[in-house]
Amino acid sequence: MHDSEAENLSRSLLSKFIATEPLDKVGEAGERAVWEAVQGAFCDRECLAYWRYPIFSQRGKYRKEPDILIVDREWGAIIIEVKSLAIAQIASISGHLWEYHDYYAATGNPYQQAENQLFALLEYSDREPTLQRQVSGRALVALPKINRQEWQERGFDRLPTSPPLLFQEDLCEGMRDRLIKTPPLVTAPPLTEEQWQLLLAVVAGTPLYRPPSRRVLARDRSRGKILQQANEQLLQLDLEQERIAKQIPPGPQRIRGLAGSGKTVLLCQKAAHIHLKHPHWQVGFVFFSRSLYPLVIAQIDKWLRYFSQNEVGYDADNRNLRVLHAWGAKGQPGLYSFLCRQAGVKPLTVKNLRTKQPNEALAEACCYLLNTAAIPQCFDALLLDEGQDLIVDRCKFEGKQPFYWLAYQSLRPVDPALPHQRRLIWTCDEMQSLESLTVPCVSELFGEELAHLVAGSYSNGIPKSEVLSRCYRTPHRILTAAHAIAMGWLRPGGMLTGMQCPEDWRAIGYEVRAPATLHRPPQNSPNPISHLWQGDCLEFKTFPNRQQELSYLARHSLDLLRHEGLRPSQEILVIVLGNFLEARQLEIDVANFLIQQGIDVYLPGTNNYNTISCNKEQYNPNSFWFPGAITISRIHRAKGHEADLVYIVGLDKIAVDESNLKLRNQLLIALTRARGWAVLSGIGNYSFYDEMRNIMQRDETFSIAHRYAPQRKLAASSAGELLQSYQSGNRNFRNWNLEKAELENANLKQIDLLGANLRSANLQGANLDKAKLIAADLKGARLKGASLNKVQLIGANLQDSDLTAADLRGANLSDARLEGAILSGANLNAVELTGTILLK
Repeated sequence: MHDSEAENLSRSLLSKFIATEPLDKVGEAGERAVWEAVQGAFCDRECLAYWRYPIFSQRGKYRKEPDILIVDREWGAIIIEVKSLAIAQIASISGHLWEYHDYYAATGNPYQQAENQLFALLEYSDREPTLQRQVSGRALVALPKINRQEWQERGFDRLPTSPPLLFQEDLCEGMRDRLIKTPPLVTAPPLTEEQWQLLLAVVAGTPLYRPPSRRVLARDRSRGKILQQANEQLLQLDLEQERIAKQIPPGPQRIRGLAGSGKTVLLCQKAAHIHLKHPHWQVGFVFFSRSLYPLVIAQIDKWLRYFSQNEVGYDADNRNLRVLHAWGAKGQPGLYSFLCRQAGVKPLTVKNLRTKQPNEALAEACCYLLNTAAIPQCFDALLLDEGQDLIVDRCKFEGKQPFYWLAYQSLRPVDPALPHQRRLIWTCDEMQSLESLTVPCVSELFGEELAHLVAGSYSNGIPKSEVLSRCYRTPHRILTAAHAIAMGWLRPGGMLTGMQCPEDWRAIGYEVRAPATLHRPPQNSPNPISHLWQGDCLEFKTFPNRQQELSYLARHSLDLLRHEGLRPSQEILVIVLGNFLEARQLEIDVANFLIQQGIDVYLPGTNNYNTISCNKEQYNPNSFWFPGAITISRIHRAKGHEADLVYIVGLDKIAVDESNLKLRNQLLIALTRARGWAVLSGIGNYSFYDEMRNIMQRDETFSIAHRYAPQRKLAASSAGELLQSYQSGNRNFRNWNLEKAELENANLKQIDLLGANLRSANLQGANLDKAKLIAADLKGARLKGASLNKVQLIGANLQDSDLTAADLRGANLSDARLEGAILSGANLNAVELTGTILLK
């Protein structure tokens, strides 16, 4: 087995056991023991297991949130209700009713509760015809602090209502046998492969991603029919997405992901889960583009209804779950304006500010509020979508990003004993930035003293930083072309945007096959259109003039509507490129031309279709689509939206200034709006067009033009972010998770990696002179030829590490562990070895 395959298998085993919240509270030792026993018993099973799976509908007086849910291909669904109490705490049992003393509740019905939870789950599966009454189910009660003898001595085993139980000794061995012998409440044969995959998708809520089916009146190989086939394909569970969506971190969390990787949907699911689990919390979902209001509200409503069995939906009057634009407007509060009112400060508008650029103006307003008032702690959790739109290059607050710092200040600490730990969860994709080209590290968001906020993991392994590498929305061919043209992979003058290290490319779904060769495996872009459609998903057209370009657009649009089975609204989108004024004029020109050809169009924000402009009173910035009309949009409004076929008009606006990173980013965003097809067009003849044609001749593998250093470097992995942050002057990387990090030959002089996880990291040839690696875990690390002069390795774990020819002069290795380490040729002059363990 290759290293990558072994790593994927290990990750898969870890991912199939999902703890939605940490098990680290006082009194949860028993629950943790049962959960760990489940992981041990089912690690080699074809299954998916959850600690606290989100079922929140009401059934009688019970709130259905199973302590443990196991979904097994052979054994079906298993619910385990955990009661972590001693035998003396059970006063009596009458029927299903248990009476307690010295416990948080006076009475309980643990088995009946587990039964109800099981039947609620099976209701989910019964919604799918192929799963109706096809999933078996068991329910048990686990008693991790009670052994079988104690139970029998109290005579509870002789009760006619004694339920199936897991005792203390069952957690050590024989758990699987005990579960198998438990009589099922619902009996069904083992699931077929198709049924199993569908059950996993149902448990994850994946059917909510499927668009509603509709009748398509077109030929068999039409685009409408192809979309119909694609939507009917079996939905696959993405364990990575499922884990991230279901987990509620006990503090900050950053989620990075490509365009189309599902960041917004995932964040909406997380918001719904948090609200249903903690309805008393004050939760805010925040975004920058106002046209996303309908989309976000619809998504949150879907997830609320799914996990509450349609009992709870989004309610705009519910103050405990707010959907907020970042800024706010008259009659529609945003996070900034809401906090102004809470602080007793009049909100500023763009008219009151020096800069008119939306994100810079918001930052200026946030700075004013932070300088003039104490920010009230109003929220228990804030979820920020498309966080890159809230980054600014100028107008910072004490070196921090103003909006992020304002949001952070408005949060209550998760634990009063940990005042810095606040539940701020944000998604971002720096490649989609249109205003700021800054890629800030965490210290630039929250300050040097809080640089550790998204480093490492919380208890139970919930990561503080996540990366989504798969793109589900956009077909493989379009996605790779979007990255190639936006970053300048084949640009004759050299790449414009690059990555810090190979790990960064892997984090966004690419394999680095040679120093300058990238390959994107098809499984990282699983959109089926590429395989179902016999033609090319991406087309590129050039024309002598705009009249001919728009004539082609009109003819092709009419053909889609008349013969290809596509509908105008939400299935066809026209995006115009260019800087603000020229894009606005092109938007108007395209709209007028299509209207003249008898095609109904809609310009976002106007009050009706075929309307070019409207007065201030009629303007609706929340509106992006209109029934029966094709939307024509500039790039800023199109962010966050998608369509089956996207026309991208005005490529010449990019070609005349092809080294402009912000303009190239427009192309990335425009192309990745496409769910099926993209048609790119421009006028004139530019060398930039040859670059585009060259890209279109490639498919999965690209040899990158490395003529000059890129203008901009991105970091998508922990190793890349460390290098980027170190180069900007930061030295504090305490407790970072850098397991298997590729840092060969890196200059990390005087870096502070106290308590960091560097297991199996590649640090060959690295300069770590005077670095602080106190209590760091370097087990299996490769340090061959590394410079470690005067490095502090007190209490570090260097077991099985390779220190061949490393320079350790003056290093302090007191109390370090060096069992199995290779020290051949290492310079150990003046090394401090007090208390060091050298031999196994």
